[in-house]
Amino acid sequence: MIPSIKIEDYHYDLPDSRIAKYPLPERDSSKLLRYRGGVIDEHIFKELPGLLPEGSLMVFNDTKVVPARLHFQRESGARIEIFCLEPSDPCEYNLSFASVGRCVWKCVIGNVKRWKGDSLTLSNPENDPVVAAMGLKAALLGRDERTGLVEFTWESGEPFSRVLEICGTIPIPPYLNRDTEAIDAERYQTLYARLRGSVAAPTAGLHFTDAVLEAIRAKGIDMENVCLHVGAGTFLPVKGSDVSGHSMHREPFSVSLDLLRRLKSAEGKVIAVGTTSVRTLESLYYLGVSCIEKGAPEEVGQWVPYEREYPYSLEESLGAIINYLETNGLNELKVGTRIIIVPGFRFRLVDVLVTNFHQPESTLILLVSAFTGGDWRVIYDYALTHDFRFLSYGDSSILFRPDVFANGTDFA
Repeated sequence: MIPSIKIEDYHYDLPDSRIAKYPLPERDSSKLLRYRGGVIDEHIFKELPGLLPEGSLMVFNDTKVVPARLHFQRESGARIEIFCLEPSDPCEYNLSFASVGRCVWKCVIGNVKRWKGDSLTLSNPENDPVVAAMGLKAALLGRDERTGLVEFTWESGEPFSRVLEICGTIPIPPYLNRDTEAIDAERYQTLYARLRGSVAAPTAGLHFTDAVLEAIRAKGIDMENVCLHVGAGTFLPVKGSDVSGHSMHREPFSVSLDLLRRLKSAEGKVIAVGTTSVRTLESLYYLGVSCIEKGAPEEVGQWVPYEREYPYSLEESLGAIINYLETNGLNELKVGTRIIIVPGFRFRLVDVLVTNFHQPESTLILLVSAFTGGDWRVIYDYALTHDFRFLSYGDSSILFRPDVFANGTDFA
């Protein structure tokens, strides 16, 4: 049954002064709120390794933010901003980034009403000869209320990935209320970012340094990666008063066969770095269900977890995905998810979550509430009254599921 949840119940007052507009000088010097067994205390992020349960498996999202914001202009001088969301032709990220001369992307278009369908030329106010040599143009193939299909063409002979690097800018979140600056190219990216495709950073990972990662390894905690490309939908507010009317955005992800095997046999706790890792990991159970019932993994719909009771164990579900991949000679699961995690969700894989502090009335607040058994407001009230910084460049938290760490002492 689709849950009925009033989004106004997930509002809190977030003064603009509490939104971190810039990152701290050192990634791991941010504050870290720990919530475990209903108890809250404070740490510094570099202390994170000492707070992790021994024998755990820690999962990171290694997606890489692309400089997906492009500025064009019409012959009339009107400026049109184009924000690349996901590839359409070719539809695979790696093929689109390797395209030479032409590709089509689904985009958010600023000032779209002033675009009459004519071909646009890239804005180059500094008359940069390298930018000019790209000869990048944009043509509108079609649009709906929010997005449009844009055909990009260029003359340089470079792959589209290089075109974006030269012509685009990192699309920092709109709530920062500032233009992209040089610091964002480095700091709005995790140290372990590897696979291009996101238009927003998995911000929980922005705090990790080489020293923190090495200390986690030294503690004997295994670290693995998934890749979920974060879409601009992560910034969209919940439409309407009831969450049941909200349409969740699709995000593509990939998980290796090796990680699936490790998850199936894992005896320790599973720690997810970021809500994107949570959405990826928790989608796996339902992909396994479709393998069991339909013979192949099907993309996870928004309300699939709430539609009925599922009789299969996690081991059975993961086993079905593993069998599907092995039977088809595949080393990686590539699929998409629209899963929404709200109060009432049954977590099957993730025991511990490392995450930042999120916007009021967002789907991410709903996820935090579901994960903490409804204690999100206690956590956020503490953060607001103890000088924590909020949103993408803000401070961090480590949250332990109450049903797993009931009294805060279970570190088995």
